[in-house]
Amino acid sequence: MNAIRRGLGSGLVQAFLVVIGLVWLTPLAGLFLSSLRSAQDTAKGGWWTALASPSQLSFDNYSALLKNSGMTQAFWNTVLISVPATTLVVVIAALAGYAFAWLDFPLREPIFLLVVALLVVPVQIGLLPVAKLFGALGLFGTIPGVVLFHVAYGLPFAVFLLRNYFAEMPKEMLEAARMDGGSEWRIFTRLVLPVGRPAIASLAIFQFLWVWNDMLVALLFADSSSQPLTVELQSQIRQFGSNIDVLAPGAFLSLIVPVVVFFAFQRHFVQGVMAGSVK
Repeated sequence: MNAIRRGLGSGLVQAFLVVIGLVWLTPLAGLFLSSLRSAQDTAKGGWWTALASPSQLSFDNYSALLKNSGMTQAFWNTVLISVPATTLVVVIAALAGYAFAWLDFPLREPIFLLVVALLVVPVQIGLLPVAKLFGALGLFGTIPGVVLFHVAYGLPFAVFLLRNYFAEMPKEMLEAARMDGGSEWRIFTRLVLPVGRPAIASLAIFQFLWVWNDMLVALLFADSSSQPLTVELQSQIRQFGSNIDVLAPGAFLSLIVPVVVFFAFQRHFVQGVMAGSVK
């Protein structure tokens, strides 16, 4: 009897999760079908009508998108912003996290408390002063300027997360490596990084998704030649409100890349999300 109850309970849970998954994927499927329909078909009915009439679907919109210089340039700008901003945050935070966790240096604790305090600073507070600073340095309106802003505001959380994760590693493991003659750099690269892979992967996903989907920072710090896909889509909506044959595939392209990244690293994400705070 208990086995039957457990089976029914497991079946109900699985059915519930399947329903939740389908509901979550419905907007993505709708956007994808809309991106395959012409503007005329879209004006006649909702995306679900394509299920009964598959002849509406074609990849002509994506061909037109590839010929749209503004959208293609915005896509590559997004890549050029997101990849360096994610890589720099992960590398710097990993180094700083290890130093705060296991190295002794003057004012270690006060500096770490200062880093933690920066977590409560809203991003909006730094927009105007950083814009003035970038203007003086010639970085305003450039891709490096946008990258530097994302790196600066992503580091406090990144350092906090990785420091807490690294600090929970067994002290005996690191002492044994030192007794065997391992340098700090060798211990960091051969021991700490492999063990800390789940937390590092989770951090990379968080940072990439935040930077890829950002519009506020890019809207202020990027000019027309360096603006990412989110700003270009917003500009296309404002200028060509009925330009659905370009907007739909562009929006789907902007959405599908973070989804692919998340599912590619979901195993590490589940293992490492908030790992430092629950150990």
